Amino acid sequence: MLDENDPHLKELNKITPAERLSSEGWKKQATYDDPRLTEMVEMYQEIGLEVHLEPFDAENEKDCTTCMASMPDLYKTIYTRPRSED
Repeated sequence: MLDENDPHLKELNKITPAERLSSEGWKKQATYDDPRLTEMVEMYQEIGLEVHLEPFDAENEKDCTTCMASMPDLYKTIYTRPRSED
């Protein structure tokens, strides 16, 4: 059972998705919609990187996102990291 007063749990709730991904070794690349999104994912995979897509979140973007914010479901943010050696 989770203790809502656990300081570790409180800290986890403060972490943004981008911070969590960064702590797991992911590097944010860019935000795209298709067809460019698919092209970029394929390119990163071809050069040997692991690819993770996150839903677009205008609140956590530093650049202008007015156009993307009007249709956020079309956009994904690409994160990459080296493939793990299993």
